[in-house]
Amino acid sequence: MQFISKLASGIEPYTAGEQPRERFVKLNTNENAYPPSPLVKRAIESFDADTLKLYPRPDSAPLRAEIARAEGVLPENVFVGNGSDEVLALSFPAFFDRDGKGVCIGKYTYSFYEVFAKLFDVSVNKIALNEDLSINLAGMYGDDCAGYLIANPNAPTGVGIGQTKMLEFVKSVPDRLVIADEAYMDFFGESLAPYVNRFKNLLVVKTFSKSYSLAGIRCGYAIGDPALISALTRIKDCFNSYPVDSLCSAVCIAALRDREYHRKTVEAIVEERERLCAELKKSGLFVPESSANFLFVKIKNAGEVYRKLKARGVLVRYWDKTFLSDFLRITVGLREENDVLLRELNKLL
Repeated sequence: MQFISKLASGIEPYTAGEQPRERFVKLNTNENAYPPSPLVKRAIESFDADTLKLYPRPDSAPLRAEIARAEGVLPENVFVGNGSDEVLALSFPAFFDRDGKGVCIGKYTYSFYEVFAKLFDVSVNKIALNEDLSINLAGMYGDDCAGYLIANPNAPTGVGIGQTKMLEFVKSVPDRLVIADEAYMDFFGESLAPYVNRFKNLLVVKTFSKSYSLAGIRCGYAIGDPALISALTRIKDCFNSYPVDSLCSAVCIAALRDREYHRKTVEAIVEERERLCAELKKSGLFVPESSANFLFVKIKNAGEVYRKLKARGVLVRYWDKTFLSDFLRITVGLREENDVLLRELNKLL
């Protein structure tokens, strides 16, 4: 088509989960079942709208300082962006060359990684998962690449890798970058963030979308050696010098300060995850051990079950792709939402 680049014409973009207008028991996009902290509401209500006539601080200093306090690092170890997706996207031009050795990822992992790689013309090598559906670190180690991008816990499987094993891997590849995508880490508790000053080849990426119940505010961040943060900042400033708006910054700072609320909601989701997993297993379904706020459920005729659940008002995630087509990914909702899912699902088994 005239005026359209070959890249725009040929690239296959990431397909986000459905955001329907109709009312569903919505368990398809791993949003938090609980609302944000009451301090978030207070921050919004007290926000001075007159300040919106001004650009936000390009360095996001107040938010970076608050993240640093929460993570036990210094502000110079922190980078922020519009959701962890933007942070991950900027990582490709920041750390991987078009004519370089590329990045190594799991064969079945967050599908946005391949989209980013194609967008920035970075080669990708995919390593098959282990039998338990965990990321195969041993297989990755043997790959000749410039770095690794590891979702931990992995998406869409939900399987996590313990801190000790991850640190051993980071230590074993000192000349290669390890990007740990920890979007769901708060539901696991094995973060590598405390170790970024020990390992210059480690970058940890997190988000406010999941455990902080702020998917609608779009904010994520990276923690790493100042040299890595500087590289991300240089690339960011080639795209947008003002990526995190003033209201977003105020909201995220408020969420970080309510640590008790955050702890309680995370614990409630983990408890409900274990209950839901046990109930699904009672129905004879295979469910890998999840460390996230969702379950990856193997089910016969998964596509048909997905469509019938949707017709009954329950929305889960389904991919019509090899291997993934045998599974449904189910977000852990509130107890009453999960009970509706279980009731409708058991009618179809």
